[in-house]
Amino acid sequence: MVPTILSTLVLLASASTASPAMAPGRWDVTSTVAEVSLPGVPGFIVRMIRGKSKAEHKRLTAGQGVEALIAPDPKAQCHVDSQRIEDGRYSQALTCPQKKGAPLRILRAGTFDASGFAGRASITGTSPKGPMSMVLTQRAVRIGN
Repeated sequence: MVPTILSTLVLLASASTASPAMAPGRWDVTSTVAEVSLPGVPGFIVRMIRGKSKAEHKRLTAGQGVEALIAPDPKAQCHVDSQRIEDGRYSQALTCPQKKGAPLRILRAGTFDASGFAGRASITGTSPKGPMSMVLTQRAVRIGN
């Protein structure tokens, strides 16, 4: 009897932490540079970078949730070190290789519901001129079928 109750509780707990399905179709995940520290880069270039946005286009199929939207682009060859999705919140730690030097470390966190997500990504690493960092605000919205 006790093993059956424990099994049921484990199943209920895992079901409650699953992310809600999001509407299938086309989604844009937009990242905007909020903060940037790049040693050796002139200040006017840093100011030009700050505030710039880039949209990544994704397509969700029926039954997919926020985990599909926060999945890294396979071309980037990032490794998901950890990921937690529950109770309307997500967090993710990634390691992404650079062409030269040590990999970048990306920590992402935010909130989500069936209409999308909003969060921040902190990127740290080392450039040839020293430690670098960047903070991005991120938002995902459905843009069509």
